[in-house]
Amino acid sequence: MDKKKKNIVEIPRIIGSYSSGVDGPLLFITAGIHGNEPSGVKALQKVFEVLEGENPEIKGRVVAVTGNRKALQLDTRFIDEDLNRTWTVENIENNSTDSHEKKEMFEIIEILNQFPKHDFSKRYFLDCHTTSAASAPYISVQEVNDNDAWAHKFPTHIIRGFSDIVLGCIDHYESRIGITGFVFEGGQHQSKLAEMNHEGIIWLALQNACELDLDKLRQYPEAAKMLLKNKEKQKTFEISYRHGLNPTDEFNMQPGYSNFQPIKKGELLAHQNGKPIYSEWNAYIFMPLYQKQGNDGFFIVTEINY
Repeated sequence: MDKKKKNIVEIPRIIGSYSSGVDGPLLFITAGIHGNEPSGVKALQKVFEVLEGENPEIKGRVVAVTGNRKALQLDTRFIDEDLNRTWTVENIENNSTDSHEKKEMFEIIEILNQFPKHDFSKRYFLDCHTTSAASAPYISVQEVNDNDAWAHKFPTHIIRGFSDIVLGCIDHYESRIGITGFVFEGGQHQSKLAEMNHEGIIWLALQNACELDLDKLRQYPEAAKMLLKNKEKQKTFEISYRHGLNPTDEFNMQPGYSNFQPIKKGELLAHQNGKPIYSEWNAYIFMPLYQKQGNDGFFIVTEINY
C-alpha cells in the first residue's frame, strides 16, 4: 500500500487531544470532512507530534477529529452523499442515519458532546478543507455570533456568505450551537503547500484561542510564519452568485481558473450540458469545479471593505 495513503487509513477518529491542565477554552478542529482532502489530517498529525513531544503550556484543550474516515481511506469525496451537506436541523432532530455520511456525522457530534460548554471559558472550531482548483489560502466565515470578528484575527483572505448559500455544512451546525469559528481552505487537494497552510492556521488558532506562545516552542513554526505573510494583502469578499448543479448535469469549467481570479462580463467560464456559460459580472471567480463530484459549478465574489 502507498505509504501516504496508509497514513490516512490508519488514523483513528480522534487525531489528538491535548491540554496542559490549565482552565480555558476548547479548540475543536475537524479535517477530512471530504475524503479527497487529506492535508488537514496530515497537518494535525504534525502539530500534535510537536505538542506531545514538547508539552507547551496552553489554556484549555485542543481536540482534533477526522471527518469522513471511509472516504479518506478510499480517497474519494464521499460515499453516499456530501458529509458537508448533512448537518441540517432536520437530519439532526430526526436522528437520520440513512447514509454513511450521516452515521459519520453523529459520531463526530458524539465526540463534540464530550466537551460541553460549561466545561470551558469559550468554545472555538476550525474546519480544514482544500479545493479542486489552485487557490490562495482563505477563510470562509458565517456572519453569526462573533465569527467574523474572530476570523479577522487571522491573516488570509476572508469569504463571507458561503454557508448562507450552501446549507448543511458542519460550520453551520457548530455556529448554531454557539461555537465560534470558521472554515479554512488551505489550497489545492494533495498539494504540499496546502498541508503547510493548514499547519500554519492550526498553530495560529492555538495561539489566538489557547494562548500558546509560539516563541517558546523549540522552533517557531515555519508554517505559521509563512501564513502570516498574507496579512498585508488580506481582503474580505462576499459571495454574490452560486452556479448550482444537478446530479445529471454535464459540467466542464474552462481550464486555468483559480480562486480570486478577476473575471470580466462576457467571459466564457464553462460549458453545461453542451451550452456555454458566460460571465455576467466584472468580479472574481471562486471555487471553480475541477473534479467529478460536486454540486457547485463556481461562485462569484465581490470585494468589500471591512
